Formats: sequence, C-alpha cells, structure tokens
Amino acid sequence: MSRKFSLIPLFIGDLLYAVMIYFLLRILLIKKKALLLLLLSILICYGIEFLQLYQAEWIIELRKTLFGRYVLGQQFLWTDILAYTAGALIVFMIDKIILVKTNQKFV
Repeated sequence: MSRKFSLIPLFIGDLLYAVMIYFLLRILLIKKKALLLLLLSILICYGIEFLQLYQAEWIIELRKTLFGRYVLGQQFLWTDILAYTAGALIVFMIDKIILVKTNQKFV
C-alpha cells in the first residue's frame, strides 16, 4: 500500500514487514525468548535486504514475479535497514509490554 498511495510514507511498508516477520516467528517459535525472536527477525530482514545486492539472472527473473517482488524486494536501500530495525524494535517492545501485563516470563 505504501508503494501505491503517496500519503503513506515508503518506509511504513518495510517497518510493517519487520513486524510481520517477528509475529510469524512468535507464532512458530512460541516457547522461545522474545530477545531471540528480535534477533532472528532482524537477521531475516537484513538477509533479504542484502540479498538484493545479488544480481544473478535467475534471481532477477524471480524478482519480476509478484512473489519475488514482495518477498525479495527490488533494490538495496540503507533506509530499509533502518525501517526493519525500527519495526522489529517496536514490536519487540509491544511484545514485552504484553508479556509483562499477562505475567508471563519475558527474557
């Protein structure tokens, strides 16, 4: 949506991507500590972003598909790294607040 509507800043999509990765990990690795999930989500997001520097023909063709465009992205940007970091930290803090309020073990 941030690519289609000029009212939504471009970094919002990347920030929400990091939030999605964190929640996906939270669902899949429910017993793991939140700090580990934060680190894993940041590593996954960074890995995908740095993978955009790889320009082999097969991956360029994959990026031309809808799946490839949304999952792998199109070009490396340092601002995306910042947005991923911010998104992961925000959702980590929300997770921390929820876990503390529900009296669950946090880290």
